[in-house]
Parts: sequence; C-alpha cells; structure tokens
Amino acid sequence: MYRDGARKSIWQEEVRKFSAETDLSQIFDVAIVGGGITGVSTALKLQESGKKCIILEAANIGFGTTGGTTAHLNNFFDTTFNEAIRDFGLEKARLYAESGDDAIEMIEDRIHRYNISCDFTRKSAYLFALDEKQQEQLKNIVEGADKVGHEMSYVNETPFPIPFKEAVVIPGQGHFHPIKYIRGLCEAFIKLGGSVQENCLCEGHDEQKEYVVLKTSKGEIKAENVVYATHIPPGVNLLHFTNAPYRCYAMAFTLKNDRYPWALGYDLCEPYHYYRIQNIEGENLLIAGGEDHKTGHAEDTGECFSKLENYVREYFDVETVYYSWSSQYYEPVDGLPYIGKLPGSKERIFVATGFRGNGMIFGTLSSQILHDLIVTGESKYGNLFNPSRIKPIAGFSDFVKENATVAFDFVKDKIFKDKVESFSEIGEGEAKVIRYESESYALYKEIDGTLHLLRSTCPHAGCEVRWNSAELSWDCPCHGSRFNVNGKILTGPTTRNLQKVFPYQKHDP
Repeated sequence: MYRDGARKSIWQEEVRKFSAETDLSQIFDVAIVGGGITGVSTALKLQESGKKCIILEAANIGFGTTGGTTAHLNNFFDTTFNEAIRDFGLEKARLYAESGDDAIEMIEDRIHRYNISCDFTRKSAYLFALDEKQQEQLKNIVEGADKVGHEMSYVNETPFPIPFKEAVVIPGQGHFHPIKYIRGLCEAFIKLGGSVQENCLCEGHDEQKEYVVLKTSKGEIKAENVVYATHIPPGVNLLHFTNAPYRCYAMAFTLKNDRYPWALGYDLCEPYHYYRIQNIEGENLLIAGGEDHKTGHAEDTGECFSKLENYVREYFDVETVYYSWSSQYYEPVDGLPYIGKLPGSKERIFVATGFRGNGMIFGTLSSQILHDLIVTGESKYGNLFNPSRIKPIAGFSDFVKENATVAFDFVKDKIFKDKVESFSEIGEGEAKVIRYESESYALYKEIDGTLHLLRSTCPHAGCEVRWNSAELSWDCPCHGSRFNVNGKILTGPTTRNLQKVFPYQKHDP
C-alpha cells in the first residue's frame, strides 16, 4: 500500500487494489470522495441501506491519514468534556460523550458482522499528569467526565515506566489495525454491489437541481449526493477558514526487556505523547506518538522524530526503531468536528472534517451521521456537528489566530526568500524555496545531483510551500496541501499539481 509520505508506516505491508470495471456513465445515489476510514465506512453504511454508491480515491485505499494513524479508539477526546460544557452546554456535552461509545460499538459490530480480522482489542487507557500544571489539567478533565457520566478513576499505579504525579484509568477503550479493518469494509462494500475507483482525482463539482456532476481525472461522474471524506473539500469555502492542518509523528520500537505496557497511555504535555502496542508478524512493537505542529511550521521536521525518539528512550529500554512516519489531521476552531452538509451547497454535498486526533472515532461516527442525513434528512448528532454552526464565542479567538497566521504566511513568503545566482549554491540532499531571476521556485537537489525545480506557489490559494525533510514533500502552511518532489499532489485541498519546471541532471544554468 502506498501512502502520502516518503516514510513507511507500520500498516503499509497490507497491499490490495480494489478498483474494478464500472460503468461511470450511470447516475449513482451517492459518490464518496476519499478512501480512508471516513469514506469507506460511509460508503458501506449507505450501500447497506440499498443506495448505489461509488468510492472515488485519488490514489489508493488507505493512502492518507488512515494509513498513518496510530489507531487508538477512545471514548474521550482531545477536546475535553469540560471544554464542551463551557462552549456548548451540558446537554450537548453529554451527547458528545455518547458519540465515542457509539463509534467503538459500530466498529465492533462491523468486525463481527463481516468477520474482519484486524487485531481489534478492548483495552483500558491511562491518562497521567507529569507535573503540577498537568495535575490541574487532569483534575479538570476528570471533573468534566463526571458531569457527563463518563467513567474515569484515580489510580496509584500505571503499566508505563514514566514517573507521574497523578493518573486515572479509563476502561472500555481499544485499538486495531486500521488498514486490515478498512480492507474488510471495502470487501463487504463490493460484495453488496458497491464500486471503487482508485487513481481517480476529484477536481471539482457542479451541483445541479437533480444531481451533482463531479469533474474527475476519469471524466464526469454524476451522483444524487456527494460526500467529501477528504479532510477539506476542493475549492475555497468556509471550512478552509475554520480548520487548521497539523502534522503528527509516530515511531514503533522493540524493547530489550520485553516489558510492553499492554494498555493505552497518554500524558498531558503540550503536545501530548501517547502509547500503545501492536503485534506485526509475531513481533511486539511499542508505538509512540507526539511532537505535533501546524503543517509547514517546523524548521526541521526530521528533528521531530529525533525529539520523539529521545523522549521515548528516556523512559523505555528501546532496542530497535522499526518504523517512523508522520501524518496529517485538522484542528477545528471550536473543538468539535464538522460533519454534515457543506456550507454554501444546495443540500446535495456533505463533508466530514475537523477530527483533531480522534480520526478513527469521528471517521466512523461520520458514516452514521451522513447516512442518516442522506437517507432520512436528520441525525441524532446533526446539530452538534453541523458544519454551518455559528459560535460567536467558542473558537473565535482560535479562528482569528489561525487565519492571522495564514495571512502572515501568505505575505511573509511572498517577501522573504533566499536569492540564488546559480543552482550550484544548493547542496545535495538540500531543499529551498528560492528566488531566481525574479521568479519563486521550490528546489530540491537529490544526492546524485538531480535537481527538481517547481513553481513554489500552491495552486489552491496562492500560498508558498515549505520543505518537509521528514517526508520529502512540499507542504502548504495555509490549508495543508502537500506535494512530492516532482510536484504531484499528496494531500488536498488542492486539485492541481505544483507546476513542474524540470528535473535537471547535473547542470547549472
């Protein structure tokens, strides 16, 4: 399986193509754009209800965040229950708490119904405070959980070799192998008559009275309803200003002493670290994650792996690093996901995004919400996660901060660039955004001297890309579009590649 980065994730051994010959001239009931957990789960749920569905995936199933997740299944979230109570009220916070339970039960039900072998296991989770500031945070988290009826209990010990001030245990959590899981969902979807088109880039849509015309790399495809399960849909709309892209980092280690903590673990650092175990081909591996930052806002993304590894080695007796990879998610300005009708659409286009670090849960929950909205017109969670919700207080300061950052990136990058007289000034293995003869370029030089020269302006909204040394990609700091060294799209919302000037072998102008 391929994914959206140069580094190999722990899940990538699972390789399977799902595309089959399909009559693309027919009108589908629902076209689902995106082949991660959100898109595949939603497609299956709708197909189960008798809808004629097609999944359109720009690369391959699992290419994006689902192929880079650490696959924790939690019924507590990055946005705490106290924060939800403060911003949305107690009643909605209780509904928010229910959503995690519902999602894990949905996953468990689908695994049993379709006999999916995906290493699903229920586990307890431990949340621990490492200092006095984190103790206050933990106290706040537990108070909020108590108000919404979510079980958290203080404990004196945890399975993790990390000194702590205070800790709580949260029963009923879980984890699984995300690619084995969505592979099973895809197989069930196809058996029910669903269609999958991989290598099918959706470039835009035209919402008409009776159906939506999707403009794709395989021609026009018509559907009565469209679901964008791509984080952010193409074009420029409200969601681009209420979500901020972030990168997260993960590594998988063997331990010398075989003392693997067979639970889920989370500290309250900023950004926090999280842990779980996965068995791959008979080998137990500790997966650790952390070092998150806004996309395009780290000077040296490779250093994020060094920091994470050093932090893990401080507490665990590490033997070997087997995998290191990164992935992308989106932070909503008011803390809750956006799941429902696309703002500004005419009722036929739906979206699901803003999951923070809880993508497996909210991707699954989206399948139920979007199914209900399309089939019946209403959902238990419809108002809570409505993408058009207006909260003048909740998230407003974050909205201003994130969009001020976007504006600053846009202006600053137009002004501050390295000027070079010759491409020989760029070292082998080095990448820079440069000015050359009054034009801006993204330049990467391979170890063998091959130059990859691209126009550096992201086609989505005109921001300037930045180099991601960890994944050998050009990342847009404004809305999260990403490109490989040849300018090919890795991650939307852009629908166009960076303009390629040339790959240039050992010559200077």
